[in-house]
Amino acid sequence: EVRSWTTTTKESLCFMWQKVKVQLMLSMSFLAAVFWYCRRLYSFLAQQLKRWSNYLQRKLMRNLSVLSEVDLLGYSAREWKGETKQAKYMREAYEELFWNCHIKYLRQVRRDNYSVLRAVLFQIFNQGIPFPSWMKERDILKFPEKLLYSQGCNWIQQYSFGSERYTGPNAFGKLRKCMEALKTNWAEISTTKDHEERGNMCNTLFSDESKEYKLYEAIKFIMLYETVEAYEQIKNREKPVHNLFNLLFARDSSPDPLSFMMNHLNSIGDSICLDQVELFLLGYLLEVKIRVYRLHMFNTEEFQVNYPDVYRREWNEISLLTEDDRYYHIPLF
Repeated sequence: EVRSWTTTTKESLCFMWQKVKVQLMLSMSFLAAVFWYCRRLYSFLAQQLKRWSNYLQRKLMRNLSVLSEVDLLGYSAREWKGETKQAKYMREAYEELFWNCHIKYLRQVRRDNYSVLRAVLFQIFNQGIPFPSWMKERDILKFPEKLLYSQGCNWIQQYSFGSERYTGPNAFGKLRKCMEALKTNWAEISTTKDHEERGNMCNTLFSDESKEYKLYEAIKFIMLYETVEAYEQIKNREKPVHNLFNLLFARDSSPDPLSFMMNHLNSIGDSICLDQVELFLLGYLLEVKIRVYRLHMFNTEEFQVNYPDVYRREWNEISLLTEDDRYYHIPLF
């Protein structure tokens, strides 16, 4: 009886094992198939993600108006090949920057007529430089309204936004949007403490043409607004103004704010860049010392120039590099 019971138990266990074995074999096969499928799916998704990442990176680099840093002497060798007199002269100027000015890299800036405004604003944002002191005390969003209604300058309807000339009654609304874009982006980026995060925000902003052009037009309008105020102070013999305004109004092409707008500001971004007097005004209004290395003036006193030439000690310093006083790059120390 004991042997019969043992045999029966063994047979039952063997029968149950055969059943379980089949189920285990089916389960293992199913799991292996799922694992193989998931692995293939993961490989496919990773490949697609890599393709999209490369596409977006190429698109961003193509649209980015301020490129990543490159070696200064390497850039010089590529841009100024040959043994012409000018090529040798420019290579010597770049070597001077490298060895004596301690500039090792540069960031190329898109070559258009917003070049200098782009190079200046990018550095202000990238360094986290805050609003100028006077801008903290006044609401720049009200500048278009004040100029149009309080001071009766209805001629701002002839203001040009780069290549978009004479927008008429729409000028007021467009200027308001430009001022909002400048104030919002400047406040957001300058309060970002992490340098890497701030750099990513700058790269995103300066790869969107519609957004960055609003910033430049806002800066142009601030230059116009402050010129109007200085002109009124001179005319009414109120408190003295900075000497750069006297230099600006001494030009035959800009004896008053209207001619300054029509003959200079309206063409910036379209057919001309900022000239020397306007660079003085730009540095003064943004409260930054703009140091410009002018390579075409190498071996002269005009090789390094500060805009403005008189500045306060607490002002931040930014640097520009130019080969022709028209297109500018950003030197890195």
